[in-house]
This record gives sequence, C-alpha cells and structure tokens, in this order.
Amino acid sequence: MLKKKILGLDVGSKTVGIAISDLMGWTAQGLDTLQINESENQLGIDQLVQIVKKENVGTIVIGLPKNMNNSIGFRGEASLQYKEQLQESLPTVKLIMWDERLSTMAAERSLLEADVSRQKRKKVIDKMAAVFILQGYLDSIQ
Repeated sequence: MLKKKILGLDVGSKTVGIAISDLMGWTAQGLDTLQINESENQLGIDQLVQIVKKENVGTIVIGLPKNMNNSIGFRGEASLQYKEQLQESLPTVKLIMWDERLSTMAAERSLLEADVSRQKRKKVIDKMAAVFILQGYLDSIQ
C-alpha cells in the first residue's frame, strides 16, 4: 500500500505557509507559500487541492492559533472557517487542527539564529511556521 503524505498549513489573512512530510512521516519540509486574500475570499483552495492530488496527501494539519489562556480568538476562528471550506473541496482528506501558539515565534527565532536577513525572513516565515506545525504533529504521532 502506498503511504500518503501529510501536509501542514499555517493560515494567515494574506498567505498560507505549506509544509509536507516525507513518505515515512518523520520529517517536515517547507513546500510553498500561497498568496491569498482572506477579505475577498480568495483562499487558494484550488491550489491546495492540486498539491494534495499531486503529492498524494492523506492528512492535512492546520495550525490553530490559540490565545495563551487556551481560548480561540479572531485568527483561530478564521482558521476553523478555512478548515470547513477546505473540507468541502477535499471530503476524503483527514483535516486536523493543531495548536500552533508558538510556531511563528519558533520559526522567527530559528531564522534569526541562522542569520537570515529580514527581507528573506518575510518571504519564508509562513512556510517555516508550517514546518514547525507539521513537525510538532509528526513528533506527537511517532
């Protein structure tokens, strides 16, 4: 049986960072950053459907930004709505919400430690955050 890959998403209002697992489900690699426009409901769902089919994805892990007190705020609600719209387009794919409270901060820190310039950080931060989200999930299921 062919093993399916796992996709990780860091959903923002202007971009969606995308990471993908290896076939073994051990490591997450940055794949892409989609430009979206949440306010105009341009969510990049069609591009994600294409990626899911091309990469043989069986599960998508979506970062759920929670507040530090564990409540769900505006961005968290937006991520939950994103999940619903994605599920309509991909009914056979398993969608999982993953607590991503510190993923963007961790991504920023690792890019700073690697001495990546501010301009380059802006281009890859969402993809890196998706890697942290997906890696956290992969580590939890090992």
